Amino acid sequence: MKILMLSKACLVGAYQTKLEEIAKFDDVELLVIVPPVWLDPSGPVALERSHTDGYRLLADPIRFNGHFHLHYYPRLKQRVAEFQPDIVHIDEEPYNLATFLAMRQAKSVGAKTLFFTWQNLARRYPFPFSWMEKRVLAGVDAAIMGNQEAVAVWQGKGYTGPHTVIPQFGVDTQAYQPPPRRDRGRGFVIGSANRRLVPEKGVDVLLRAAAKLPGIWRLQIAGEGPERPLLQQLAHQLGIADRVQFDGPIPSGQMSAYLQQMDVLVLPSRTRPNWKEQFGRVLIEAMACETAVIGSDSGEIPHVIGDAGLIFPEDDVAALHAHLLRVMQSPDLRDELGRNGRARVQAHYTQAQIAAQTVAVYREMMAE
Repeated sequence: MKILMLSKACLVGAYQTKLEEIAKFDDVELLVIVPPVWLDPSGPVALERSHTDGYRLLADPIRFNGHFHLHYYPRLKQRVAEFQPDIVHIDEEPYNLATFLAMRQAKSVGAKTLFFTWQNLARRYPFPFSWMEKRVLAGVDAAIMGNQEAVAVWQGKGYTGPHTVIPQFGVDTQAYQPPPRRDRGRGFVIGSANRRLVPEKGVDVLLRAAAKLPGIWRLQIAGEGPERPLLQQLAHQLGIADRVQFDGPIPSGQMSAYLQQMDVLVLPSRTRPNWKEQFGRVLIEAMACETAVIGSDSGEIPHVIGDAGLIFPEDDVAALHAHLLRVMQSPDLRDELGRNGRARVQAHYTQAQIAAQTVAVYREMMAE
């Protein structure tokens, strides 16, 4: 099978391990096209060529860089004609121009198509995006959905084709491992790691819950965004500014070491009218490092954590505080949650497993 994948997400080096795993299958020839850089609202994401064995990774220019709905790859028609893929895997939502154009170009050479979606809210889009969405839903051959709720969303919008629930990426458990030891004498380390610091990530809830903790502890917050000045101000108001460290963005290659030094990773996301947590990748990264995890009940978080961590109701400062206090006061519980977390990742969320499930979708498409 000749697979052409279009994916700006695969700019990130850590995510490319999935591509290497896909390429290990004898019946797969993989070509992946990414932009040289993606102008994300939180800052430019440049291509990291970290894991490129067994497949071709091309960096092609895109138009309308940074515009999720409008960007597209002007050279894609040429690439499709040259490569003659059997399947074009469009790692984009079905309402995006890039998806619509890629599906049309794939059909011009008789290739089958699938899209990937995280969309777990039934959102409506104006013309022409609504028109493109309808065309894609009617014309695509399969879909990969990143969470359980996305299935109901897209079936409610009229999609009747084959679908499989698979996260976009798993974890490389060789790169994300528990540390040789954790220093119990350094105090209790709480972590928060998001790419963007925005209200929906609920870091303010974590600050308020941590402020009530006794003893020696510190809170490390990774990420950058419009909420950072407000969070720094809140830390001062709560009298904990000397215990809170803002670390800025953490490169993907350094995230494992960042998570290893935490006792607990907290993802306190809150649902908004136009957003709820679609997966929470940092959870499985922390779990792979045997770092205990606590998450809110927003979106997919409870499904990701399962019984390998602790869940609290969104925005419930008292409930989060109780979980933090319990984990802080029980090293045995921290260790148990850490072991359970890594076991859950190994059972469900390795890059090799995600790759195998994805290749199974390709094979089903070819069989049909």
